[in-house]
Amino acid sequence: MISKIAWKNTWFKPLNTFLSIVLLTASVSIISILILLQKQFEEKFSASMDNIDLVLGAKGSPLQLVLSSVYQIDAPPGNIPYPQAENWMNNPMVESAVPLAYGDNYMGYKIVGTNDNYFNHFKLSINEGTVFSNDFEVVVGSSIAQNIGLKIGDTFFGTHGDAEEGEVHDHHAYKVVGVLEPSGKVADQLILSNIESVWHMHDHEHEDHTEEAHVHAEGEIHHPHEGKEITAVLLKLRNNMAKMTWPRIIPQNTDMQAASPALEVNRLFALFGVGITALKYLAFGIMFISGISIFVALYNTLKERKYEFALLRITGASKLQLLWLVLLESVFLCVAGFILGIIFGRIGLYFLSVSSQQEFKMAFNPFEFLWKEEGLLFLATVAVGILAAIIPAIKAYSLNISKTLSNA
Repeated sequence: MISKIAWKNTWFKPLNTFLSIVLLTASVSIISILILLQKQFEEKFSASMDNIDLVLGAKGSPLQLVLSSVYQIDAPPGNIPYPQAENWMNNPMVESAVPLAYGDNYMGYKIVGTNDNYFNHFKLSINEGTVFSNDFEVVVGSSIAQNIGLKIGDTFFGTHGDAEEGEVHDHHAYKVVGVLEPSGKVADQLILSNIESVWHMHDHEHEDHTEEAHVHAEGEIHHPHEGKEITAVLLKLRNNMAKMTWPRIIPQNTDMQAASPALEVNRLFALFGVGITALKYLAFGIMFISGISIFVALYNTLKERKYEFALLRITGASKLQLLWLVLLESVFLCVAGFILGIIFGRIGLYFLSVSSQQEFKMAFNPFEFLWKEEGLLFLATVAVGILAAIIPAIKAYSLNISKTLSNA
């Protein structure tokens, strides 16, 4: 009975109730979005960084190099000569090297030239078809196959650069020969081909796709990849000494740089974390204001409802039941605000994911539940309600029945 009365009393003044619920919903929505966003953002970045010690690329911003090469969400600082990069790729200290070459896209999805090492390095599996074996054959990520419907046997023309509306390379068509299994990594959003396809796509005079060494009239033998460029190389090294010294040695002796993904991503997380923390403080501030709103609403209605409480005491309600009645009203408000906050938080993350998917080809899962973090958020929300109701509940508990009725 007490619960039914508490629920009805919650709507005694609907405007105050509505305001309190709106404030709680806003704060819970913001916090739940931030919790999910931070967790999924860090998971996606950490998963794609596995087994990459250094990224070899053109000089410039190391963070830009890491973002463009490892996560494919920024423009690269430039290209590097492939023969020069090969010297480092073939170094005995290198356990594995994954070359990357790109400059085109299809419907906003990057076309990346690489080799079999890419699949081995990131432990990617083919869901349908096979890995590319010839020029202009491609393997598409699972998200691309799902989002734009590319399937085995389809052909398409690439567009120059990162923009969908750029120049179309209609002199060569790519053919889909494989579709990747979902991995949760960047590869889900990529179109993979061999490096030669990227070179040939930008060489209109190319006729022979072989890469044999050519001999000049003077008899000088040149590197088979002389004059060719790639975008970057993902390196896994054999020892820690190379990890520490190469970022200093390579820029000093070449026109390239070696950036550490772990270092740059930690810096990015630090900046990202500052913003997340600031927004969380803002959300908890809103929750605190909602607590004050609940307190004011309950306190102001006590004077109007003291006769109701006195009658409840006469009909057999105990002091503890009156105290519990007031606490329940506040808890009901908080639970309603929490549930609506979780729902609107998911809706907000969904639209954020759609925008991120279009802009950065990075999607987030709005239906994931973090039971520990969101459980603590629920307890915090209820705690705010209980704290807000303590003083009004104590006043209801200490109500003097005879004095109240004599003044009626």
